[in-house]
This record gives sequence, structure tokens and C-alpha cells, in this order.
Amino acid sequence: MTVRNIKQSIIDRNRESMRLFEKCINTNDIKLGRKLISPTASFKTPVSPEPLMGAEGYLSVVTMMRASFPDVQWKLEDIVADANTVAVQWTCSGTFTGTQPFAGVQPNGRRFSTTVMNFYSFDLGGKICKDVAATGIAGILQGIGAIP
Repeated sequence: MTVRNIKQSIIDRNRESMRLFEKCINTNDIKLGRKLISPTASFKTPVSPEPLMGAEGYLSVVTMMRASFPDVQWKLEDIVADANTVAVQWTCSGTFTGTQPFAGVQPNGRRFSTTVMNFYSFDLGGKICKDVAATGIAGILQGIGAIP
């Protein structure tokens, strides 16, 4: 196998991992999360002052989102990949019918849909080891009526 073929194989593996990751976050599947996310992965998020670690940390954000938006879903719209990093454009949508406030706003039945960009890095074993997210919170806040 040539170096070019090996590189393409890694890129294809990373792209497939993102398709499985879409399933993981939409079902909040911790078992699948542990297969896809390195236990040493550190994720920075506005919902926690400290980085969240591994699949449990990452999916804790999904659990928090579901408390406010029980039907929240992420749809993978586009992928750009190389051997180390995958850029993903997501559409995130949901309805604010949960039991928990979000950003200080009480559930009000409003629906949101916003575009979110994430950049995922992979370790040598093919697991997600880093996620850098572009801020999509403004789309959620606008959708639920927190900002005009």
C-alpha cells in the first residue's frame, strides 16, 4: 500500500467516524461515544468553566441540551477532512419544550435551527481527541426568543 493510499484510508476512516458520531450525539449513546472519543479528550464549552473529558464529558452537554430541547438533533451537512482533522458543518435544531431553562430563558415552545461548525482532531488510534467549536449559541438564543 502506498503512502497516498494509507493517507486516503485514514481520511475515509475519519469521515466514517463523523457519520457514526452524528448517530452518537443524536441518540446520546455512551457506548458508541466511548468507541469514538478518546478518554483523554478535553472539550472546552461555554456550559462548563473546566474542560469536559472523554465521551462522558462530551455527552454531558448533549444531556444538558436535551433537558431544555428534548428533540434536539444534529444533522451532518458537510465534511472536509485530512488525515488529522475533520471540519464538519452541522445543522442543530430543537424545540424549547423541556423542563430546564437555557441561558436564563424558561422553556417557551419555540423552535430553533442554526448552523454550527466544529473541527475535530483524531489521535493515532482513530479516536476524536479534540473538538473546537465555532460559536452557534447566537442561533439558539435567537430561535428561543432570548435575543432579537
